[in-house]
Amino acid sequence: MQTLAIALGALILYLIAYHTYGKWLAAKIFRLNKDAHVPSVQLNDDRDYVPTKKGIVFGHHFTSIAGTGPIVGPAIAVMWGWLPALLWVLFGSILIGAVHDFGSLVVSMRNRGQTVGDIAGRVINKRVRILFLAVLFMALTIVLAIFGLVIAVVFKQYPAAIFPCLIQIPIAIAIGLYLHRKGVNLLIPSLIALAIMYVTVIYGNVGALGQINQYLASLPVITWVVILLLYSYIASVLPVWTLLQPRDYINSLQLLTALALVVIGLLIAASLGGAPVTPGPDATRPALEVVAPMVRADPPGAPAILPFLFITIACGACSGFHCLVSSGTSSKQIACETDAQFVGYGSMLIEGFLATLVILACVAGIGLGISKGLGTGPIVTGESAYMARYASWGAAQGLPAKVGAFVDGSANFLKAMGIPAAAAVALMGVLVASFAGTTLDTACRLQRYVVQELAGTFVRERKNPIPVFKLLTNKHGATIFAIALAAVIAALPKPGAPWNMATAGTGGLILWPLFGATNQLLAGLAFLVITFYLWRRKAPVYFVAIPMIFMLIMPAWAMFSQLPAWLNPTAAAGNPAARNFTVIIIGIATLALEIWMIIEALRLWPRVKGVLEDKLPPLPATVGAGASTEPTSEGGRSC
Repeated sequence: MQTLAIALGALILYLIAYHTYGKWLAAKIFRLNKDAHVPSVQLNDDRDYVPTKKGIVFGHHFTSIAGTGPIVGPAIAVMWGWLPALLWVLFGSILIGAVHDFGSLVVSMRNRGQTVGDIAGRVINKRVRILFLAVLFMALTIVLAIFGLVIAVVFKQYPAAIFPCLIQIPIAIAIGLYLHRKGVNLLIPSLIALAIMYVTVIYGNVGALGQINQYLASLPVITWVVILLLYSYIASVLPVWTLLQPRDYINSLQLLTALALVVIGLLIAASLGGAPVTPGPDATRPALEVVAPMVRADPPGAPAILPFLFITIACGACSGFHCLVSSGTSSKQIACETDAQFVGYGSMLIEGFLATLVILACVAGIGLGISKGLGTGPIVTGESAYMARYASWGAAQGLPAKVGAFVDGSANFLKAMGIPAAAAVALMGVLVASFAGTTLDTACRLQRYVVQELAGTFVRERKNPIPVFKLLTNKHGATIFAIALAAVIAALPKPGAPWNMATAGTGGLILWPLFGATNQLLAGLAFLVITFYLWRRKAPVYFVAIPMIFMLIMPAWAMFSQLPAWLNPTAAAGNPAARNFTVIIIGIATLALEIWMIIEALRLWPRVKGVLEDKLPPLPATVGAGASTEPTSEGGRSC
């Protein structure tokens, strides 16, 4: 019953946190006002700025921030034992991650939907803005270069997930067009779409569809990368109501119902045991129990738990990528300022609960029985199942191993309910691939905003700007540049491998060692912007300043710890070691940017308490269907 107690305890803790700490932040610190102007109304262009019901914005926000982060991070962090991973997920998401997401969302809404990078230029100084946007650009480039590979690997590992994921796109477009033209309630179309998607999970790998899935799974990684980047381009330039909103909303319903099924399966497995491992009338149901050690201080080959636990688990506790979603897309869609607590704070708590379920799947669910190899070999149960996946750091490395631990463990919960094994595995595979897909298209749109902001800076500051910069201020030019750069990086082979069709598409792995630390550094910098915003208004800052310091120290510590290995790599068996100079240069540059920004902030800090930043310029009277001509974004407008 320990597994069930952890799951229910986490759920209760998150509900309490939302209605206490989250409510306090909304009412006393950020002072959310239902009559405040919001960017979606001020700048309504029916494309990026669109007033939207909070349930739909929540669906977009949750599926965009979740991605595969809360799955792969916890799935490998349990290497150090289940207790450290669980504590960081629980208290990190409540006190750090949700505050980060909520604060980024509110600050962006109060600045006409500007990204956190742009806002840094006003609440700190212009130099910090450029430095911040440079970090954002690098982080999003890594996401775009790697997530095509992530989805391709999931598809190859779980071909039954391909058709259910692809069918979501035409369903979402049909719903988006129908709702936009008819203006009807979303509930019925969403339930129909949800039913269709679950039917495709159950029957989407039967007969001819199964053959199609197998063929698509056999495509080279580079083919999938190109297809997915082209899809991202289309999704990025279309109005949000056409594809982004409906796809993310129906995805969120599918993912939340899948999580509900996991919880129900966990409850049944805790009460009655898991599905019998061997067939026959005398087969017994294995007991559900935590089979991993509580703390495992020194796993073979693993880095030190400090600081790497806090870098390995990002999205399930705190992730800098979330500030990009909060300030890049969600802030442009919220129709009422008071919806921000539900969207910003609430989404992160649900992601924390997802990460909790991932931990339980990897330390208890796999104990109900898994193949000793990845999909092959004899069935092992109990502690042997955990050790089959986590014998050493090397054994748990690689996306298939990380995703496999979660999919196998959570599928065991579903099988305890009587769901057939094939359908259970397909459902969990769809969950992983869908999360990755929504992150990819949102990241492309966010990168478009960052490129436009950077290019716009050079256009505004030069009398005769270079034509290419003017081109990059256009949404199509910026998006093409973003996906072209990602495609070039992805087309390279992974470090040390020759180029061929089998290795092309894995080039994102060149920069992948930087992603964890860069992502967490971004969270620290977002906290820096939120802190300055509140400090200028004489609001309390301790609850953001302490997480800020923590999230600036941990990634810097991790990067400094990794530099010796990057400079003097150790050859693996049969593979010569090679220095990854790209990672070394970008890593050192990132640390230099962080130190520079901190110095700029420390110099300014004593002088700006109670001193408001310059107001935003007045809006033109013709901007947006609901535009206001107020010179400040904090005027009043009823929801």
